[in-house]
Amino acid sequence: MAENGSTQMADFKDQFSSQAEKEVFECFPKKVVELDEMLRGDMFSMSRMSSISVILNIPVPEPTITNSHEPNLTKKRKVEENDIGDFVQGSRVLALPTGSVPCNAQIQEMVDQLKPSICTLIDKCNLIKMWVQLMIPKIEDGNNFGVSVQEDALSEIRQVEGEAASYLDQISRYYLTRGKIISKVAKYPHVQDYRQSVMELDEKEFISLRLVLLELRNHYTSLYDLISKNLDKIKKPRGTNTDSMY
Repeated sequence: MAENGSTQMADFKDQFSSQAEKEVFECFPKKVVELDEMLRGDMFSMSRMSSISVILNIPVPEPTITNSHEPNLTKKRKVEENDIGDFVQGSRVLALPTGSVPCNAQIQEMVDQLKPSICTLIDKCNLIKMWVQLMIPKIEDGNNFGVSVQEDALSEIRQVEGEAASYLDQISRYYLTRGKIISKVAKYPHVQDYRQSVMELDEKEFISLRLVLLELRNHYTSLYDLISKNLDKIKKPRGTNTDSMY
């Protein structure tokens, strides 16, 4: 049973190593070219930034004309339940007179293009990280320069993987922040600063998504460069220690 398990594990390592090397030396260059072409396309062109903002579907209410004999105070008016909303668990949900406020379609299109690439990078980093980890030899005294090269490579891969995961958090934070600001616009439709902040947020997210695309391309490039330059030390860390890492 033990020999059978060892054989299966050895076969798994061989297949895993073959797949990982193929990803690095065949898929990584293709991804660099693909992301670079996407960056040069119209969708992520900086010329679009001036037109990335949208007009919110929230009208500004007409000013209320008050009787000159009455004090000029804003009074809260009780509205019947059927007029503008429903009650959910004791709290009223108000509905906008023009319907829902949609997402920024241009930003959404960019996100739809980027998310698969982000997830792909995370998946490939996990694969390459495990490949390098499996090639680390048992702990011994001396001749550990190659092991330090492996550890440096692992550190770089983990950093790229973490940064790629943070891009997904950045996208979700954008939608959450935009939703909160739009709720302010719906509550205070006459305050122009809230409307302007939505426009500024959309433009900022456009720049951030373009930067994410740049970073994805650069991550593939740097990982390919790091692994290709130090492949001998990564695969055979107990060899000669005369070569430097870079």
